[in-house]
Order: sequence, then C-alpha cells, then structure tokens
Amino acid sequence: MLLDLTVQGWLEALGERGPAPGGGSAAAVTAAMAAALVAMAARLSADSWADAAGFSAQTAALRDRLAALAQADADDYAESLRILENPEAIPAERRDRVLASALDRAAQTPLLIAETAGDVATLAYQARERVEPKVQADVEAAVALAASAAQAAARLVEVNLSATRGDPRVEQARAAAEAAARTMRNVFPPT
Repeated sequence: MLLDLTVQGWLEALGERGPAPGGGSAAAVTAAMAAALVAMAARLSADSWADAAGFSAQTAALRDRLAALAQADADDYAESLRILENPEAIPAERRDRVLASALDRAAQTPLLIAETAGDVATLAYQARERVEPKVQADVEAAVALAASAAQAAARLVEVNLSATRGDPRVEQARAAAEAAARTMRNVFPPT
C-alpha cells in the first residue's frame, strides 16, 4: 500500500522499473500535500479566522480523498496495463468490451484527481488572504502544487482516452485543469 510507505519508500516505488505508481499517483500525492498545507495554515490561523476550522476540515477531507486516489490510480493503471498487454488472453467475443473497460478505468481515476486537485487549488486561493501572514506563502505554494497536479492528471486522461474520439471526460479534465491554472495565475501572474 502506497500510503504505508515512508517518503523515501514512496520515492523509491515511484522510480522503480514498473509502470505503477506513475504520474497519476504522483499527481494525487502532490495535490494531497497541497491540501495538507492549507489545513495546516488554517489551523495556525484559527485565532484570527472564524472559518479556519471548517477550511481545515474540508481540506483534510480532500487530502484523504486524494491519498486514496493515489492508491486507486496505481491499482487501476497496473490492472489496465496487464489487460492491454495480454489481449489474446481475453476471449475474442469479449475482447473489445474488456479492452474498452480497461481504458475507461485508466482514465476515470485521473479525472477524479484532476477535479479534486482543482478543488484544492480553489480552497487554497480562498484561504490565501485569510491565513496568518507567516503561512500565506505555504498556501500560495499549495495553489501551485494543486494546479500542477490538476494539469498532470488531465494530461493522463487525454492520453488514456486518445483512442476514443469525443469522450466528454477529456473536456471535463481539461476544464478542471484550466480552472486550476487560472487560479494559479491569480497568485503567480505571468511576468
């Protein structure tokens, strides 16, 4: 289980020869870290910010959701690759349906990661002016981390659904990533 690893163990697992965990899991963990930063900043700002406890609870829930999505992405991707690499093991009459289902699973989790990372970016942006000044830069970092995670996950959706034209999940993922990118540009305007 990815969530049981130390940071060193996670980095080693990510860099191993196998394909999973991969980019989707890394994006989910990145967005989970962003959510944790917002939760920390909200907790440290409780004396001066009336809604701090609510923000902290909401971002902690998103952190937990993203952590679970990191494991789900690794599991789904590994299973999808196993199926896609051995299509001859599937009876011919079921092959198209099974292969389509594998690609579907490989795209669904990154879509959820992109959307959830976008939610984290939005909450981080909303918290930015409310947190204590000493942790404002941490919240700004959270915006950047979450927006980058949304971009990465959206790209995986595109790649995993490249064989299917017009799948609406590609646009959903792009919309989530673009919204997160706009939020990040509000914090870090282009120079």
